[in-house]
Amino acid sequence: MGIASRLQETFYRVTGRTELAEVVKADRQMVAHLQESIADLEARMYEPGWQRLTTMADQEFSRDGLRQISAVNRLMALKNPLIKRGLALRMAYVWGQGVEISARDEDVNALIQSFLDDPGNKRCLTGAQAREENERALDTDANLFWALFTNPRTGKVKARSIPWDEIADVITNPEDISEPWYYKRVYYETSTDPITGGQTSRHRTVYYPALGYRPEGPKPLRVRDQTGEAAEVMWDAPVYHMKVGGLKGWKFGLGVVYAAIDWAAAYKDFLTDWATLVKALSRFAWRLTSKGSKQAAAKARIAAAPATDRYTGEAQRAGATALMTPDMALEAVPKSGATIDSESGRPLAAMTASALDLPVTMLLGDPGVTGARATAETLDSPTERTMEHRRQAWTETFQAILGYVIAAAVKAPQGPLKGTVTVDDEVETVELAGGVEATLDISWPDIDDLDPSTVIDSITKADQTGYVPPLVIVRLLLEALGVKDVDEIVQELTDEDGNFKPPEGSVKGAGQAAVDAYRRGEDPARMLGSGDEPNEPPEEGDGGDDGDHSGDDDADRDPESPDQPDRRRQRKNAD
Repeated sequence: MGIASRLQETFYRVTGRTELAEVVKADRQMVAHLQESIADLEARMYEPGWQRLTTMADQEFSRDGLRQISAVNRLMALKNPLIKRGLALRMAYVWGQGVEISARDEDVNALIQSFLDDPGNKRCLTGAQAREENERALDTDANLFWALFTNPRTGKVKARSIPWDEIADVITNPEDISEPWYYKRVYYETSTDPITGGQTSRHRTVYYPALGYRPEGPKPLRVRDQTGEAAEVMWDAPVYHMKVGGLKGWKFGLGVVYAAIDWAAAYKDFLTDWATLVKALSRFAWRLTSKGSKQAAAKARIAAAPATDRYTGEAQRAGATALMTPDMALEAVPKSGATIDSESGRPLAAMTASALDLPVTMLLGDPGVTGARATAETLDSPTERTMEHRRQAWTETFQAILGYVIAAAVKAPQGPLKGTVTVDDEVETVELAGGVEATLDISWPDIDDLDPSTVIDSITKADQTGYVPPLVIVRLLLEALGVKDVDEIVQELTDEDGNFKPPEGSVKGAGQAAVDAYRRGEDPARMLGSGDEPNEPPEEGDGGDDGDHSGDDDADRDPESPDQPDRRRQRKNAD
């Protein structure tokens, strides 16, 4: 382009078109400048610092490196107040209001509730304490593993956690690194002699198949790693791996605490230095200047003051008096233009909050000098979306594990569910007998604190449309009111066929029940409580109205009577 541009410029100058020649020259110089700038930027990327960073990013952290990072993250989650509060806030936003899990079919829901209420499953997955521990582990370790031990006869599934430190490697599909096949576990199995109390440990290596992995052909009983070492495969305990953080293509995740450690430590150092400075400035509170003749008496009087605190017994290092001659001076370093208050370290805390995806006002629990209480008590939209995304990750986890629980109950010869399991293109599909629906409902309360009356009004309007099933309306109302054990209440309002059964004393529900009975060919009067009572003729003079009807016939015969429509309507109702 340079030669063509110069020839074009020369042509314009020879032909007397100087302005066009200057334009061509300016364009050529601009292109040369941009090319030089891009080349300079590319050259900077080859500096030693960037080369070291890109080399680290090209490959995943080693397993030993991740283990060390997790150890530091856990320590900071216990030791550093900022990180400890940040993880507590994240856990509260995700799990503070709980979650409702149920199935639409009664038999399937009974199976799901049995799994959720199992004591062992509560300890590692479904209990409140397990949720708190798992959420904190996601922020520090970023990896959770559950082995789903399955009884081949009854199909009962027991979930058990596998420590993150014991997972040594993930064997993936050679053609697709995102598809895990096996999880390699290396650990020490400790057993205790009940008689002597002695403990023995043995080194074990086992492989767990990934949940959903179905190899072609017979299942191998042993698997060899890259070193040629073979180990047993636990086919009756597939593993589900939940990971967060990290980069695409990584086998393991990386906790959010890793990005916050440096800034949390910097904020801690700043506060330590600030406290030291304030303590140094409070060393002397008075300055006494005296001549030689009176200096001895002043020194004796000052020395008579209490040298220790009367309550703690510690030496008093603040508020002392500096005694010096007139030719001596004691003064602090000038602080003009320097800010030494604790608010100066707020940007460091803001960086920590950014790493944890939290507002700094929430992390510090203080809106600050320029903030307001409303700002400190309001969760901003980006943070809310972040917590909702974490909830979605948990939803996928529960769907995968509970879907396996349903499939295991169908496959087992003595399982509680009947149906068929088909595999099409490595995708397993469960079809329950009788067309029963195996859909799971996983409902999370809204993160924002909404006015219950507003939510109830919206649910009521939705019910008035007639398109929302009654059981769904009941569930939404109970959740809006914050009622616990919603599933048990909904189950009480469901009949044997899975239809809505109105509570006793509900006029609207009784009417709907009568309509449903009529559609089934049954006597609708029985649903209203009058089907078993014989029809007795009305007593004499009891026509349903004790009033005088002497003028009713005249009003009915008179077409011009203004009361005629009302009289006919009343007579029809009486009949």
